[in-house]
Amino acid sequence: MLTTTTPTIEFKRKGLTHLQLQQVLDYIQTHLDRDLSLAELADVINMSPTYFASLFKQVIEVSPHQYVIQQRVERAKLMLSKTDLAIADIALQVGFSSQSHLTQQFKRITGMTPKQIR
Repeated sequence: MLTTTTPTIEFKRKGLTHLQLQQVLDYIQTHLDRDLSLAELADVINMSPTYFASLFKQVIEVSPHQYVIQQRVERAKLMLSKTDLAIADIALQVGFSSQSHLTQQFKRITGMTPKQIR
């Protein structure tokens, strides 16, 4: 039996348990390199896509799609500083469709281009 802690109560009040949220976040991190649909993410915790999107946004304060983009940019930042891979290769490895898509989202989130980070 799980013991109830304050964070769990807070999450339950918002509609997602801490465990459900962790399952989705772990799934996103594990599959960041592929196209992640809202339906696929909702399916991780057996929820309808619309309801899941609403609850996710209440807890994380951004839509699931924006969260995935942010996580891709974070992983790209790490790879830019730790590897010598071409920016185009990094873009594909973190789930962007092209280097230009990575650059566009990277600049929107960080205010800099991937080349400036490197």
